[in-house]
Amino acid sequence: MSRAEVIEVLRGSEALCICAHASPDGDALGSLLGLGTSLEAGGRDVLLFQDGDEPFPRELAFLQLDRVGRRVPADAAQRTLIALDCGSAERIDRRGEVAGRFARVVNIDHHHDNTLFGDVNLVDPEASCTAEIVAALLDEAGIPLAEGAALALYVGLVTDTGRFQYVNTTPRAHRLAARLLEEGVQPALVFSTLFESLPLARQRLLGLALGRAEVAAGGRLAVTSLAREDFEATDADDASSDGVVDALRAIEGVELAALLREPRDRSGPARKVSLRSRAGGVDCSAIARRRGGGGHPGAAGYSTDETVAEIVAFLEEAVGA
Repeated sequence: MSRAEVIEVLRGSEALCICAHASPDGDALGSLLGLGTSLEAGGRDVLLFQDGDEPFPRELAFLQLDRVGRRVPADAAQRTLIALDCGSAERIDRRGEVAGRFARVVNIDHHHDNTLFGDVNLVDPEASCTAEIVAALLDEAGIPLAEGAALALYVGLVTDTGRFQYVNTTPRAHRLAARLLEEGVQPALVFSTLFESLPLARQRLLGLALGRAEVAAGGRLAVTSLAREDFEATDADDASSDGVVDALRAIEGVELAALLREPRDRSGPARKVSLRSRAGGVDCSAIARRRGGGGHPGAAGYSTDETVAEIVAFLEEAVGA
């Protein structure tokens, strides 16, 4: 790991651009805003960037998302890119081209299967989330949290630990949570905003997905699928499918849960596959890597042009049917 090199970058004077992975979740955006706004408040020349035009998750709208640009800076060749929560260069943008447009790349992540694509790499698989790494780096660099940064980092922490229920929840994660609450974060408000303000369209989409769920491999595999027509029928966006695969994992006896989803964007692969497993069980990331994806042992995903039948057959084989 290159912790000292990363701290030197944070304390330095070069122009920066900070990004997180495409289709960002709470940890990606929370880490991006927590680091970016704190560096900016400290007087650094820093731009926040997120590739793609798809809307940010509705439930994260209470964060400072207007600070995040959606286009690669024109002066990218003169900036250092800090990539957060990206397991590979292809997680920044689909073709993996964005990273090469910058002067150098600093890769900060907690995924154990990170490809170490940066010129400087700091990957800590023991961290509960990338927000935890960011908070520690800011402290070590002597950079105070900007207004709103504590809230952003808490969102990253609470979402990636599954509200402090997943196996990655550690004493270090709880200590960070306590510190952020001391900074003024109100956990009840965050919980209500993230998990109790869901649009009706999302709940209707969940109903469709659960209604066609099936089990295979002797009940150890649960699978469901969503087509573009389902999103149109319920007036739901792509992010509305979040949570479907977690509901499948909750079925008794299920060791691997999978959601097969057709993305609205027709220019890419035909389907996105989201995988979840129970603590200490099937390694989702190992399965996803076999199809060019990645993630965590308990939560991973990949994109594919395979048919639903082909995907199910592959997952049955992977779970040991």
